[in-house]
Order: sequence, then C-alpha cells, then structure tokens
Amino acid sequence: MPRRCSRTPKPCWPTRPAVSRRSARRAPRPKCTRPMPAARIRRRSLRPLDREQEKRMKELSSELREVLAKVGTSTLTGVLNRRGLKSMTLFDVRPVRDEQPPMVGIAYTMRFIPSREDKDGPTSTNRSMIQPQAMEECPPGHVLMIDSRGDSRAASAGDLYIGRLKARGAAGVVTDGGFRDTNGVFRTGLPAYHRRASSPPSPIAHRPVDLQLPISCGGVAVYPGDIVVGDRDAVLVIPPDIVENYEYEEWAELEVAKGRSLKGLFPVAGDDAKRDYEAWKKAGGKK
Repeated sequence: MPRRCSRTPKPCWPTRPAVSRRSARRAPRPKCTRPMPAARIRRRSLRPLDREQEKRMKELSSELREVLAKVGTSTLTGVLNRRGLKSMTLFDVRPVRDEQPPMVGIAYTMRFIPSREDKDGPTSTNRSMIQPQAMEECPPGHVLMIDSRGDSRAASAGDLYIGRLKARGAAGVVTDGGFRDTNGVFRTGLPAYHRRASSPPSPIAHRPVDLQLPISCGGVAVYPGDIVVGDRDAVLVIPPDIVENYEYEEWAELEVAKGRSLKGLFPVAGDDAKRDYEAWKKAGGKK
C-alpha cells in the first residue's frame, strides 16, 4: 500500500504572510493619494496670511493713509521706479467715475476662473459662494482685489455687492474685468476701479474659486497684505515693507520746498534729518 505524504498540501489561492500584532502596529500606513479638498488647502493657507495682515493693518496708520492719498500715483510710481520696482502699476484699469475719492488700503484678494454651464448655469445646484463670502469677510480698511483674467464679458460685481463692502468699512474694490450698475456703484461712495462697464451677470464668464491667495490683476502680481493706492490716473501696489519710505520722502519734499539742502536729507538721511522727521510725525505730519 503506498505511503501517504505527511506534508499538508499547499492551498491553491494566495495567502498573506503571517504578521504579528506588534509588527502590524509598527507597519507604516499607506500614503493617501487622494487630492486634498480645495477648501482645506485654502483654509491652511489663510492662517499665516491672516496673522500677517493683522500686523500690517495696525502699521498702516490714518496719517500714512492720508499721505499716500495726497502724494498721487504719478509720484509713487517714480519712487518705486527708483527702487527698481517697475511692474507695480495695473494695466488698463481706471476709476468708475473720475469724481470718486482716492483710494488707499490693504489688499484682500479674490480669484475668478472661467465659468462652465454645468457648474454655473441657471439650473446648476453647485454655485460657488466665494464671492458673497468675500463681501462679508473683507476687513475694514482693505481693498478687495479681484482677478478676472482681464475678461470683461461679464461683471465682476455690482452695486449690491459693492454697497455691502462700503457698509462694512472697506477702502475700495478693484478688478481687471468690469462692474455692472456703475451709477449705483458710484452712489455707494466706495472707490471702484475696473477695465470697463459690463452688464451681464458674473456666472456667464466667471466662477470665484478662492480668497487670500496671490493673484494677477491688471498684469501685476498682487499679494494679500500689499498696500493698494488708486487715483484718477492709475492703481498701483506697494510692498508693505517699504511703504514707510514714502512718508519720509513726502516730508523731504516739504523740506526742500522750504530751502533745505539735500545733503544729509536725501537719498541718505542723516541724524539731523531723522530727528526732524520724527518730530514732524509726532506733530501729526503738519506742514
């Protein structure tokens, strides 16, 4: 009689190797390859920017706002050019009305991408709420900067949204697209700048996707926290770390007009000039 094999036959299906409980605990978890939702990415990027903005907001005093508003963009662009900053003036952006007041504030950014019928059409149930969120969250003293990709086929905002910004204390609103209801926009009293008037509603061409990220507006890179200045001639952005230099140059211009020598005044400030400048600031910047 043939002998039977004492070995256990191998199963015909694949088996997992035996793993102890201790090694199973230490085994690395597989890395998730799913993309992070855009909302979480945006919230993460907002936290450091918000703290930095709060700091910059305190530094932009009312006196400095008045100085920047009086200097004018033509003078400011010259000062920027002397510092090697040549790409700070927004292209093809103008005031809604020449009669509106000048604008000085801190950049708060919003970005549009092209709209799509299934996302933004009349029957869509997936409309973006980023735009009304911007109107409710743009802090007082800030300028809402809208990246519309230079597309004015549809409005970037209208008088209702801009009126809400005005009521909440915003300093202005800028887009490289167009605004609708421009008579109503002007009546709000908020400085507004755009490429041209545009009556069609926003969803025809635009879908708002995020807030408080670097954008392009009028061909210029705009970062949250930049200082934005606008008048009849132009809109420009100023890096916040050099904005204090403009107040000194405004004072230096006053001193030169009084007959003071440039030696020890400009472009290098001496001890006497620094002392006189600090005294001028303490006096409220009076001429």
